Amino acid sequence: MLDRFLRAFELTAGTGGHAPQAEERHPAADRLLSEFGGSTFDGGLYRIHTWRSRAEADVFAAHAFPEFGELSCFGFDWLGRQFSLDLRVQGTEDPSVLMLEPGTGQVLEIPVPFSEFHDGELVEYADEALAKSFHEQWRATDAAPLGFGECVGYDVPLFLGGEDGLANLGRCDIARYWHLAGELRRGTAKLAPGTKIGDIAIGDAADAVPAWCAGRG
Repeated sequence: MLDRFLRAFELTAGTGGHAPQAEERHPAADRLLSEFGGSTFDGGLYRIHTWRSRAEADVFAAHAFPEFGELSCFGFDWLGRQFSLDLRVQGTEDPSVLMLEPGTGQVLEIPVPFSEFHDGELVEYADEALAKSFHEQWRATDAAPLGFGECVGYDVPLFLGGEDGLANLGRCDIARYWHLAGELRRGTAKLAPGTKIGDIAIGDAADAVPAWCAGRG
């Protein structure tokens, strides 16, 4: 399992494997987490969920993208993008994969089954699937490896007019980033293109807005 992937990507953190600690969801993804859960590759370029982090990701991803129904996330990349099984077709033993993007507010349907995702898609199309070249540019400005609960988020999401460049990126807590991006996506989904947005208020808790947003215009 993951033979080609493990030759192409370096394990840089994590023990590689955790016994089940949460509800099992799908045999293929459950096996991946059992063998490689908690693993970080290439300094945070790609990570495989633990049972706990998957449960959290399933909740915040489904909240941000309710139109896709139940999700089963198994991995995520440096930009915080979640990779999930596409469970919209019931009874599929080898479902396809969704890439859920908090920064763009979009979902990409990857046209390969889960069994071919790591050894095929990520190995052959690392730049398209993981923005590998962009990651290398960012690492030149911030060489410290990402913590397992961190990602590099857009200060201004692209779906709100933010620029897709290094100046618009910041290291942040992945759960808080998803909370903010999800609320913004849901709150702006029905607005007409070009609508100007004024003050933004999210929830009642002071910690609802990540620290990396403080002081940003």
